[in-house]
Amino acid sequence: MNIMERKNNELIKEFNAYIREHPEFANNIPDNAIVIMQLEGDEEFNKWSLNLAKSHTEKEHPVIFVKIKKIRPISSRIEDLELQPQGGY
Repeated sequence: MNIMERKNNELIKEFNAYIREHPEFANNIPDNAIVIMQLEGDEEFNKWSLNLAKSHTEKEHPVIFVKIKKIRPISSRIEDLELQPQGGY
């Protein structure tokens, strides 16, 4: 999997999480739509995503572009941890 595919997968995961938290947003997406991720400020990814869309679109499916305007950095959900040194290793 290349870097663009990884970025696309991460954006799709985030979009799915957003839809779960904001189900009313999904009402604006037609049934059977092909959803294309776009990331504001990342022209290289957006071009890659558009080319991917062109190669996978079918005439009977509407195409929807989702432009992600701002995304928070990924952070750990760990709240507390400690190191436990082991002797003899």
